Amino acid sequence: MIRTVVLDIGETLTRDDRYWAAWADWLGSPRHTLSALVGAVVVDGRDNADALRLLRPGLDVTAEYAAREAAGRGEQLDESDLYEDVRPALAAVRAAGVRVVVAGNQSPKAGRLLRSLDLPADVVAVSGDWGVSKPAAAFFERVLEVSGAPATETLYVGDHPANDIHPARAAGLRTAHLRRGPWGHWWAEDSEVRAAADWSIDSLHDLVGIVNA
Repeated sequence: MIRTVVLDIGETLTRDDRYWAAWADWLGSPRHTLSALVGAVVVDGRDNADALRLLRPGLDVTAEYAAREAAGRGEQLDESDLYEDVRPALAAVRAAGVRVVVAGNQSPKAGRLLRSLDLPADVVAVSGDWGVSKPAAAFFERVLEVSGAPATETLYVGDHPANDIHPARAAGLRTAHLRRGPWGHWWAEDSEVRAAADWSIDSLHDLVGIVNA
């Protein structure tokens, strides 16, 4: 029985197109170059930000983020960044009597922007507010605090094996690997990922069948 569904954010709820395009523009790089480097870190199973460091060796990502914000070219997030299945699927999960939590590795600003979208979710939380990021075990301890359900009745949904599926499983949560975005597609058939995921899904609509089973 699943009482709470917890969802990652980037490439689970939101498209990362604008995110990477904005970084490419800020660093003066062709967008396709950064996209190719994102692909390289996906294949290697490396941290997302390594794509930026490959583009600019030694780049201080935190300092550059602050510089972008100061220049008025910081993070943007609105309805157009959501995948089409987000609102109907989350609403259907809630209608089934299941608690919906959004929790991912995002900045406090991204958290504010997400909350302003008034998603059909009971809680929207981000690592920037919690002071701890995935894949740290402490992040999933916070997830369980807001879940309101035991780990065995909490389902964590995400696209990224290293940040989502493996650490969530290690924390005792149920897991669903979403084939979405570069990480989701590339690692979808990996034997270790499939073994760690209780479910492999292609759409958030698939969650309705899981919680109603």
